[in-house]
Amino acid sequence: MKRLLGTALAAALGVAASGAVADDKIGFIYVGPAADYGYNMSMDLGREHVAATIDGVETTAFEAIPESAEVERVMERLINTGHEIIFATSYGYLDHAIKVGEKYPEVAFLHAGGLKTSKNVGTYWADSDDGMYLAGVVAGSVTKTNKLGFVGAFQIPQLLRSINAFTLGAQSVNPDVTTTVVWTGGWWEPQKEAEATNAFADEGIDVIAEQVDSPITIAQTAEKRGVYIIGKDVDISDRAPNAWLTGVSWNWGPMMVDMVKEIKAGTWKPGHVRGDLASGHAVLDPFGKNVPEFVQTKVLAMKEDIIAGKMNIWTGPIVKQDGTTVVGAGEAMTMEQIETTDFLVKGVIGSTN
Repeated sequence: MKRLLGTALAAALGVAASGAVADDKIGFIYVGPAADYGYNMSMDLGREHVAATIDGVETTAFEAIPESAEVERVMERLINTGHEIIFATSYGYLDHAIKVGEKYPEVAFLHAGGLKTSKNVGTYWADSDDGMYLAGVVAGSVTKTNKLGFVGAFQIPQLLRSINAFTLGAQSVNPDVTTTVVWTGGWWEPQKEAEATNAFADEGIDVIAEQVDSPITIAQTAEKRGVYIIGKDVDISDRAPNAWLTGVSWNWGPMMVDMVKEIKAGTWKPGHVRGDLASGHAVLDPFGKNVPEFVQTKVLAMKEDIIAGKMNIWTGPIVKQDGTTVVGAGEAMTMEQIETTDFLVKGVIGSTN
């Protein structure tokens, strides 16, 4: 494997790959460091799975690449060094992938999330909504103050739907709960994340969920303040054993392997590949020691109902903050509605812009 790190392409440092010359080269691009114990690490674990599972593959990873024209230069560098498959793993890379893809029709681009495709750009994602709903059930059951918090990076559909799923899960067992949201404006902002966690604790919020690239700062701050956390992306229960309740992790490897095999076989067609809790591409993390046994039993039963198709967390009534009904009782949100979510549900305190 070859890994390149840098906030600017010119500053990237290369590490030569070892072993025999590979038949295929696959590139991976991350918006943050691969060792963030969060989102980028989850993608890098997927890369490792691809390299270990498919013979004759060499992988190259670029880290800390902004969602700007810089990622286009990274894509071109990968293409010019023989990489014919590129995993663009951050939400803001999609338009850049489509633009570069038009210049290099022989290269396959696989982008994490989004609803745009082109002749050689497809998307993949694992919906964590079900897991976040179940985590919300845990939070709603454990809170003593009925005040939950959520630290988010950007007001994009993937985060808005996580907040909504988490809140709906909590409300299903505790109608009195509210979720207060703080936006950091960046995927990795440790200082802002610590400030938000401390502010939540000062306000009496006793369970904090998050969706930023690295949960470490929030977890360790919550541990010090004596409040609970819901993890995301990678299981870090050992980093905050007293604060940890549960979390939702990604399992990208099998999905990545399937797509690479299809491309190599010539059967791949650009589209939207989706996984979820039922497929095993999203995983409900282990429970922490402070989650009562009866809560664990309830959540695991709900998980089985979701996997069996007996329960759809996006079934109405679902109501926006302003009281507008999204879907009525017995109706379910469509995939397009879910993936273009631009609202927060009733009970969430925070803005979408």
